[in-house]
Amino acid sequence: MRISPAIGMSLLILVAGSTGVLGSDFKRQTSSSQAQTQPSILSEFRFGLSAQDPWGPEGRDGSANLTGEILFAKPFTASDLFTSYFIPRPHVGGSLNFDGRTSFAYAGLSWTIDVTPDIFVEGSFGGAVHNGKDHPMADRQELGCSPLFRESGSVGVRLSANWSVMATVEHLSNGGTCSDENRGLTNVGARVGYSF
Repeated sequence: MRISPAIGMSLLILVAGSTGVLGSDFKRQTSSSQAQTQPSILSEFRFGLSAQDPWGPEGRDGSANLTGEILFAKPFTASDLFTSYFIPRPHVGGSLNFDGRTSFAYAGLSWTIDVTPDIFVEGSFGGAVHNGKDHPMADRQELGCSPLFRESGSVGVRLSANWSVMATVEHLSNGGTCSDENRGLTNVGARVGYSF
C-alpha cells in the first residue's frame, strides 16, 4: 500500500509534536499568577497539512493541502464543565491545495470535549466556499455548487498549556441542495494548535 506524501507529512507533524520538537514548554502551567488576566477574543491558532481526498479523484496522485484555522473564544461561559461543552467556539479557516486542485475557505462552530486532561475530541460544523469544479473532470471532484456544508472531527493531545497536536478528518458536501451528485470532498490530516 502506497502512502501519499501528504499523509506521510501529516504523520511526521504528529510524531514531531508528540516528541517535543514543536514546543519547549511541555509542563502545564498551574500557577494562578501565570494565568491570563485579560480576556481575549482569540482562543487558538492551528496549522497543518492534509491529504486531499485520498480515496477520490483529487487525491489519486497524492495531492496535499496547507491548512490554517483561527478559533475564537466562547461567546459566554457556563458555571459547570458539562454545560460548557455545549457552548461552541466560532472558527474561520482555509485549505490551500499545492497542486492547483480544490482550495477553500470556511467558517463555523467547534465543540471541544476533554476525554482526559490531556486528550480531547472535537467536532465542527459550518460552511465553505471553494474554487473547485461544479461538474466532474478527470482529476477533480464534482462539488455541485458553492457554498458547501463543512463538517470535521478531530482527536487531539495537549502537549502543554499552550501546544496541542491533532488528527483531523474534514468533509465538504452540498448536502443534496444543488446537485444529484453529492460525493463531496474528504481530507485527512494533522494539525498543530497554539492556545492563547
